[in-house]
Amino acid sequence: MNPSSVQALHAELVAVLAAVNAGQPRVLTTCHGQALPAGPFQMVHRSLQAGLRSWVENQTQHNLGYVEQLYTFADREREEAAHVLSISYLGLTLQPDEEPQGDTSWQDWYSYFPWEDWRDGTPQMVEALILPQLQVWAQEAPEPALRQSRQARVAINFGAHGQVWNEDLVLQRYELLFEAGMVEEATRRGIAARTLLPGRAMLHDHRRILATGIARLRAKIKYRPVVFELMPAEFTLLQLQQAVEALAGRGLHKQNFRRLMEQQALVEETGQVTVGAAGRPAKLFRFRSDVLQERAMAGSKLPLARGA
Repeated sequence: MNPSSVQALHAELVAVLAAVNAGQPRVLTTCHGQALPAGPFQMVHRSLQAGLRSWVENQTQHNLGYVEQLYTFADREREEAAHVLSISYLGLTLQPDEEPQGDTSWQDWYSYFPWEDWRDGTPQMVEALILPQLQVWAQEAPEPALRQSRQARVAINFGAHGQVWNEDLVLQRYELLFEAGMVEEATRRGIAARTLLPGRAMLHDHRRILATGIARLRAKIKYRPVVFELMPAEFTLLQLQQAVEALAGRGLHKQNFRRLMEQQALVEETGQVTVGAAGRPAKLFRFRSDVLQERAMAGSKLPLARGA
């Protein structure tokens, strides 16, 4: 084999750093909202995670706390000559009060995936734009078996034809829209553009990685109290519920949610109430110390409002 024909291979470390601020899910970005914090793995890094922390903290001046690995993407989503492996991580943090410097910024993650926000019911674009366009795409399949497969994927991913919307299928929905030519990144790969959906595009494969991070976090909050990583030391039950709703993209039954908090013994009262806020003072809570130590409580299924 001619050595000059062998394509270089590089590993890039990419961080999905999530926070919740004022009831909205946020993600830390670079390049004025077009990319996630990232950098190449180098031999000076003692581990992949150490390299990730170094790049994120150097680029954003934000220290990483909780971090876990997501997936490694090896698809050719890049314009560079080198073949890039994207090794992605999910981090949970509190958004600082001060704004980041330079081209770093916190962005609402629903600005990238507006079809994922079901807190107020089915987004209008799903019924008016996404489903009609996907049905046309499905019918364009040249073979009956492929046509049937496409129709099934549309129904499962977007809750059509009697299927129930599953908030965890964030990546599958994005990849379906990509394949149908309905997101900007698809046009870079030569896929014929259909009606492009609202929603900010990102460089390289970063919106796909962000979709993966959102899906992982949505799945985890149902059975592990990782949301405490995103909350201040003291909070009201309403603030906690709004944070979970923001992450899940779904409404929660208020009384069921409060009953669940009592049954699972995840939080305890501080003895204090909110002050200076309009309306009736609300009790302040904190996560129980044993929850903070274990960081895992099996069976804490959240009461997602499927009928919302």
